[in-house]
Amino acid sequence: MSDPVQLPNSKTKNLIFRIGEFGAERLVGLGQFAEFCFQTLTWLGWKLPRREILSQSFYTIGVLSLPIIMLTGLFIGMVLAVQTFTQFKQIGMESALGGVISLSLIRELGPVLAATMLAGRVGSSIAAELGTMRVTEQIDALSTMGTNPIHHLVVPRLLACLFLIPALTIIADITGIVGGAFYCIEVLDIHGHYYWENAQSFVGPFDILAGTFKSVFFGISIALISCYQGFHCNSGAEGVGKAATLSFVCSFVVILFLDLLLGIAIDRLTLMLGITSGIIKGGI
Repeated sequence: MSDPVQLPNSKTKNLIFRIGEFGAERLVGLGQFAEFCFQTLTWLGWKLPRREILSQSFYTIGVLSLPIIMLTGLFIGMVLAVQTFTQFKQIGMESALGGVISLSLIRELGPVLAATMLAGRVGSSIAAELGTMRVTEQIDALSTMGTNPIHHLVVPRLLACLFLIPALTIIADITGIVGGAFYCIEVLDIHGHYYWENAQSFVGPFDILAGTFKSVFFGISIALISCYQGFHCNSGAEGVGKAATLSFVCSFVVILFLDLLLGIAIDRLTLMLGITSGIIKGGI
């Protein structure tokens, strides 16, 4: 006779149930996010918000973020100079720091760190603001008055992130290059002529385009994730805080994931088109 079938005990059943419940919740959330993105893009293509609403979003997201972005870029450039000087001095190529710092900022560190900073400053603010509106039923009031909340609240913030986060990334790149140049020339006593000559020869138009291209996707991700978390905020102050936290965490993870995918795609594109890397052109 065959052995009887062993049924799982209660602890195993509870574990399986929790895993299934967690997976089902994530799938439902992913579907809701996809529907939210589709509605936002539909309104974006059909009708633009009023100029007054757009101006307020552009000011809040763009102008008010300038000081922290410039400060971030400045210190990124200086830190790069500090960390790379010793290694390059050992091989007698400290004058090449201008090209290395500029290329690293424009292609990788500038877009990623600027987007991370903006995910904390802009994304959390959007999630908290919309979450408070959800808790206080202001979003429901807009629907009652015949105003679509997504068109009125989400589309202006998406447009602001779409256009201004790439612009803020370029500003972070410029201030980072200036910060690195100041530290290398004034503190490390590197000749300014060779520093700027290498910085110019190492960085090409494709490098600038690649970094800006990444920041466009980062901006769209920050806007959609932050607005979605605010719209689906739980009740109470705890729900608003959780929405702001999830907004930053999810945006940061998505930024890193997109950076990996876009980096692979850009590298393959350079191979297909035969574009020469800036470092190879510079002679390293």
